[in-house]
Amino acid sequence: MTVGYICRYTPVKLLESMGVECRRIEPGYIDNEVAEALMHPNVCTYVKGVLSEVVRGGYDGIILVNCCDSARRLYDVLKNAKKDMMVYMLDLPRKSGDQAVAVYTGEIKKFVQAFADFYSKEFNVQDFKKYISIEKNAEQNNRPKMRKGISLAIMGARCSAYLVDLIKNAGADEVLNYTCTGDLLEYPPLFDKSAREQEMIEWYAGCLMRSIPCMRMADIDRRRDVLKDIMANVNGIVYHTIKFCEFYSYEYSYIKDNYHFPILKIETDFTSDSEGQLMTRVSAFVESLRGRDEIKKTLRKSGKKIVAGIDSGSLSTDVVILDEDYNILSYSVMPTGASIVESADRAFSQAIEKAGISRDDISFVVSTGYGRINIPFADKQVTEITCHGKGAYFLNNGVRTIIDIGGQDSKVIRLDDNGNVVDFVMNDRCSAGTGRFLEVMAKALEIPLEKMGEEAQKATEDINITSMCTVFAESEVISLIAQNKKRADIVKGLHNSVASKTIGLLDRIGRKGTYMMTGGVAKNRGVVEAIEQKIGEKVYVPEEPQIVGALGAAILALQE
Repeated sequence: MTVGYICRYTPVKLLESMGVECRRIEPGYIDNEVAEALMHPNVCTYVKGVLSEVVRGGYDGIILVNCCDSARRLYDVLKNAKKDMMVYMLDLPRKSGDQAVAVYTGEIKKFVQAFADFYSKEFNVQDFKKYISIEKNAEQNNRPKMRKGISLAIMGARCSAYLVDLIKNAGADEVLNYTCTGDLLEYPPLFDKSAREQEMIEWYAGCLMRSIPCMRMADIDRRRDVLKDIMANVNGIVYHTIKFCEFYSYEYSYIKDNYHFPILKIETDFTSDSEGQLMTRVSAFVESLRGRDEIKKTLRKSGKKIVAGIDSGSLSTDVVILDEDYNILSYSVMPTGASIVESADRAFSQAIEKAGISRDDISFVVSTGYGRINIPFADKQVTEITCHGKGAYFLNNGVRTIIDIGGQDSKVIRLDDNGNVVDFVMNDRCSAGTGRFLEVMAKALEIPLEKMGEEAQKATEDINITSMCTVFAESEVISLIAQNKKRADIVKGLHNSVASKTIGLLDRIGRKGTYMMTGGVAKNRGVVEAIEQKIGEKVYVPEEPQIVGALGAAILALQE
């Protein structure tokens, strides 16, 4: 028999002592046809995934806890849709203390009786004692112990095994899961062996209620005590939130505002749709913690050192070649086609040809961008966050804020006085305000992308594009065309829309000059001017803003 559950306050050990397989439901996909038909669109994506998983089958029963409104809606739907199995909801107290333990003891006893009535499986207190004794003896202390390398704690909303693996693959040497999917149950001193059923269930209810408090609990002081212990033993915190889950962003803001401790906030919908963006953000966070002195590689011998940086982006692939004196020997910018490897190879070959050298003359290659891990001839991969910081500081060491608008995302990066990345924000899941956004609008307006900046100079009317979404904004543009609005006015409105999206990112880390804009969109003078008007300061644009990431990668290659 297999019973599914979602909350760590579920009395799993009690069921396991009865020979029941308890499986925490960790959905890897969302069946939108099922979810949209049975649930409100604003219900959290995790619960939609659980619904999809349960409907697909493989469970003989589902045990829920009334931890939030979404869980209660899930119970309502499953109770109606799965009449052939037990769908049960435990009423969890929001407070801690002896009274809460007494209340939850009563809830567990009612559940045990309901389970026995439905499945004809009786609870045996002696079997439970034996099972708990084995579990307690096998328990390992979950408190972090610093190891050599970068140790990260995951906090916030429930974290899937997929996300833990992603953070490990992003370069963390140790990942400790302090979300509700981690092993957070703390056993008090062993129970009296003569304890009866009531006493054993009360003991177990106390174990559950004494675990690290969920943010849904009324008293979260103990969470903050644990937080201090975590910060004393790890290098940084990855704080996870789930779309449409309202609880955890408050704690993130509390940590961010009250502690000067490295913390990265990520949001997922329990699918792998944004794996590339997440990997970039977490990798950049790890790089900022690790420092540049930890890893050193031996350069291949080639006389005078010549290195290359490759930025494999969504729309273009850029290559910069440097000599050991930090002179740019050549660079190339080529469209990223259907094959990342072929695009990188063509751009690399073109840059080598321009420099008048051969591939054998290149001592070291660093790749960056979304395609960085797929460049076969790269010696090292570094995120574009770090590379843009290096490249921008090299071009202008007065720069403290970088605005990078690329093909499929936007970033704002903060540098310290030494050019180190100290903070950054990205738009994770949406192309609003990016090069792709402008590309779609250019097609709708039947104007070459590179002519949009020039066209905006002819504007005579202020038009507001209210939609940030690329799809909705395109519909809005088509509507404006139908109203016979001038193309120049629409283009200027689009530029202001991009600027507004960018300012939203900028204000999340705070404004601090001097500003530099990088990425292909920086070539659009209309967007640059719109951003300058909103921040009230001049924005420095390099001669070739599209190669700043590749330049930073080349600088890192030379420093290796």
